[in-house]
Amino acid sequence: MRTMSKTLSGVAFTGAAALAAFALTAAPAFASVSTATVSGSTGTNGAFTATAANPTLVDTKTGATLKCTSSSASGTAVNGTYTAGAPTAIQVASLSSVTWSGCTLLGIPFSVTGSGYAWGLNATGATASGVTPGSITGVHAVLSGACVATVTGTVTGTYTNSSHTLAISAGTLTTSGVSGLCLGQINNGDAVTYTANYVVTPSTLALNAS
Repeated sequence: MRTMSKTLSGVAFTGAAALAAFALTAAPAFASVSTATVSGSTGTNGAFTATAANPTLVDTKTGATLKCTSSSASGTAVNGTYTAGAPTAIQVASLSSVTWSGCTLLGIPFSVTGSGYAWGLNATGATASGVTPGSITGVHAVLSGACVATVTGTVTGTYTNSSHTLAISAGTLTTSGVSGLCLGQINNGDAVTYTANYVVTPSTLALNAS
């Protein structure tokens, strides 16, 4: 039991982050945005979906890593031009569901459950060569298995129009409510980083900000 507990000690995930769909490689602190336009949305009421293969979440303090085989997200991004939230973050879409599958730590299964939707998808800087920096705010997810932890905060990254891909690679996610056999590998207040590349459907969905 002691050996298994040690094995499980590397857990830390929030998939949270979820994930999500549109998001975005962190914008510089000085970036600003005045207007953002969504186009090419063909789903009913702006509905879109997104999938990512092999997302990971790493506890930056301990190095504990959770790996999943896939993640799926859905939400709405309605065609139009938006300005509310300028110059720091203009919300252009929202997520209504993010799920993760095949999540393990050293071969031990864990589940990740998102909640508190809708998470806001925001443009945080000007589009350059079809790539827009942005963020997903309101992220809230619970990791449960040998230990339990809640992950909340914001993830950042970029959305690329040509590949209709959301690349998440940074943010300000932190853990809380830690209990169970975490063995010091996930602690309250630890910073965690979620990394994933979500391919968005429809492929025509584009975001342009200035």
